[in-house]
Amino acid sequence: MDIDAASEKFVVIGDRVLLKPRSQNERTRAGLYLPPGVTEKEKVRSGYVIKVGPGYPIPFQEDSDEAWKSSGEKVKYIPLQVQVGDLAIYVLKDAHEIEFNSEEYVILPQSSILMLIRDEGLFE
Repeated sequence: MDIDAASEKFVVIGDRVLLKPRSQNERTRAGLYLPPGVTEKEKVRSGYVIKVGPGYPIPFQEDSDEAWKSSGEKVKYIPLQVQVGDLAIYVLKDAHEIEFNSEEYVILPQSSILMLIRDEGLFE
């Protein structure tokens, strides 16, 4: 199952973002292999945005003078800045790691994302 098929099953809520984490470097630039404990201590990681929630909920203001009318609870959202396909640099302590179909994913609030890299040719 590829990432696109798996992401169809996910419904991301509110200001949350679903990421596919990038694999951590196991080697240094000089070619030395790092033990797993070294990469686990990093406080910032990166991953590709797979799915984005609807945003921050705000109450719907209805401009009706007819107070007797039933106004069903309607919610509007302030959209998120994050877009599907962005490379996100995020704070690890706010992330929740999950596994689905033997694939690892990360769920975190948009406020935990420090920076986005938006490049149309990033996946090519």
